Amino acid sequence: MTSAHDPAPRIRLDIWLWAARFYRTRALARQAVDTGKVEVDGQRAKPARPVRVGDTMRIERSGEIFEIQVRDVSDVRGPATVAQGLYLESEASRTRREAARELARAGRNGYRPPETKPDKRARRLIRALGDIDAS
Repeated sequence: MTSAHDPAPRIRLDIWLWAARFYRTRALARQAVDTGKVEVDGQRAKPARPVRVGDTMRIERSGEIFEIQVRDVSDVRGPATVAQGLYLESEASRTRREAARELARAGRNGYRPPETKPDKRARRLIRALGDIDAS
């Protein structure tokens, strides 16, 4: 994939994101790049932009933000351990993601879904509460 004049290997951004396992398919990687969820060196990129070793990226995926530096390029999707070797995530990014994950986990811990279906009285109360917004 490299030419004789260009010793540094370069891969398309959408292929690299797929190979590094940030997105499950190339189509999803391309869509993320097109919608501005991926920035390379602080700028919005196109899917065909070549990725080089040393590039810094900001990737938003499922509400999580990754700030990484490219360590290696590959156009082959391998195991997760190999894919994690393609980039180096900053420690600040990792701690922010963990803090956000803990906050979301704490928010979910307060909600307990009911164990049974609501009875007749509970259904009337639910309907009555729903009518408050309709007024």
